[in-house]
Amino acid sequence: MLIVMGPEATKTQIEEVLQVIRSLGYKPHPMPGATRTAIGITGNPGAIDPAHFENLPGVAEAIRVSKPYKLVSRDLKPEDTVVRLGDASIGGSQPAIIAGPCAVESHQQTMEIAEIVAASGAQFFRGGAFKPRTSPYSFQGLGIEGLKILADVRDRFGLKIVTEVLDTETANVVEEYADVLQIGARNMQNFSLLKRIGQTHKPVMLKRGLAATLEEFLLAAEYIMAEGNYNVILCERGVRTFADHTRNTLDLSIVPAVQNRSHLPIIVDPSHGTGKRHKVTPMARAAIAAGADGIMVEVHNHPELALSDGPQALLPEMFNQLVSEVRAIHRVIAEAQASPV
Repeated sequence: MLIVMGPEATKTQIEEVLQVIRSLGYKPHPMPGATRTAIGITGNPGAIDPAHFENLPGVAEAIRVSKPYKLVSRDLKPEDTVVRLGDASIGGSQPAIIAGPCAVESHQQTMEIAEIVAASGAQFFRGGAFKPRTSPYSFQGLGIEGLKILADVRDRFGLKIVTEVLDTETANVVEEYADVLQIGARNMQNFSLLKRIGQTHKPVMLKRGLAATLEEFLLAAEYIMAEGNYNVILCERGVRTFADHTRNTLDLSIVPAVQNRSHLPIIVDPSHGTGKRHKVTPMARAAIAAGADGIMVEVHNHPELALSDGPQALLPEMFNQLVSEVRAIHRVIAEAQASPV
C-alpha cells in the first residue's frame, strides 16, 4: 500500500497517518518529495483496505502496490534519491568518483594512493579491510588495523571512506570507521546481513550479485530499506556469463533499467566488471554515457605488487586520464539535455 499525501498536507496530518498505520500493526515509511510526501507500508501479510486512509485529512489517495518491492520503487518516490555525506553526494548533478586500492595493504601504500585520489578531486576512497576471497589461502585483509588506516585517510585527506561489511559479526566495528557500508556481490542475498545493515543510519552501497536479475537486485535493496535505512546506492559490477574474454560481463543496460523502476542512485564498477586494466577506462566512459550516477575504480601505484586484484588496478596516470574523460562526457550529456535540439 502506498499513501500519497496532498501537496498541502501538514506535518500534523502526516503524523496522524503514520499513527494509524502503526495502530494497525504495520510499519510506515514516509518519503518526502519535492511536492508531496508519500508513505509506504510494510509488514502487512496481505492486501490493506484503502478505506483505512482515504478519508484521513491530507490524504490524496491510497494505492495498492502490485510490485514485489515497494520502497525502492518510483511509485513511492518519483524524484531521484541523492545520498549526501556532508559536502559529497552520490546522485544529483555530478558523477561520483570512488577510487582506491582493492585492499588496504599497509599504511604507506594506502596514504600514497589516497594522495593520488584526493588530488584528482574525487571525494570517496574505497579500500577493503575485510576481504572475501575465493581461496582461503589468499590475502584476507588487515581487519581492524585496515579500518584504522582508512580512518587516517579520512583525517588527512577529507575523503569519505567506502569499505565492505563482510558479516554481521564485524558489522559494528566497520560501521564505526566507514562512511559508506559496502555489501559485496556474494552477500547481496545474505538477508541477515541486509537486515542488520538496514538498521544503521549510514549510507549503504549494494553490489549486484553474480547472477542476480533486476528484480532480485531491487528486492535486496528493499530488505535494507524495510529496516528504515533509505540511503541505498546500487552498484553494477558485472555478472557471470559464458564470456571468457573478460572477468565478468559488465551489464550497462541495468543502469537505465534501474532508473526506470527505482529512485535509487546506481553506480558502476568497471574494475571488477572487466578484471582487465585496459578495459576499465572505456567501460567507465560507457557507464557515464549510459547515465550512471558515478563509477568505482581500483587504483594502485604498484599494481604488480598488489595483494589483491592487481591486474585490474589503474596506474595513477591512467586514473587521472579516466577522471578527466568521464567528467567531460558527463558535461557533454548535461549540456545536451539542458539544450535539446
